Amino acid sequence: MKHKDAEGIKIVATNRKAFHNYEILETVEAGLVLQGTEVKALREGNVQMADAYASERRGELYLEKLHISEYSHGNVQNHEPTRPRKLLLHKAQMTKLVEKSQEKGLTLLPLNIYFKRHYAKVELGLGRGKKMHDKRETLKNKALDRETERQYKINK
Repeated sequence: MKHKDAEGIKIVATNRKAFHNYEILETVEAGLVLQGTEVKALREGNVQMADAYASERRGELYLEKLHISEYSHGNVQNHEPTRPRKLLLHKAQMTKLVEKSQEKGLTLLPLNIYFKRHYAKVELGLGRGKKMHDKRETLKNKALDRETERQYKINK
């Protein structure tokens, strides 16, 4: 799952469940405030973000229920795995996202966690929950796209 692209971005984790359960309307990049052992654990890829979401507290955005496992070579000062982590955004971006997430059925979700120029970043997505028939429709469209791509390769 880890890979590096041309701009020096190393993707650590992707929230595939979010793409399945939610229709992503908008995305934004935010910085993460982490402790030292959290950064090292992230570099090892020890992160689970299936149930994670962002919420607003006291005028700041926090990432809730993001599980970063304890660092394997950590000592007594190891971090708490599911603590809330502060997100770094411009004030205007944050107020816009919080206002939109207040609408019925919209949630702020982490989509990707990656390192960009040695800084931990998270791609947040504003998502609307899919109904079961929407999920089936998405799967059907993916299967059709795969089939047409395969037919195209065979005929080429």
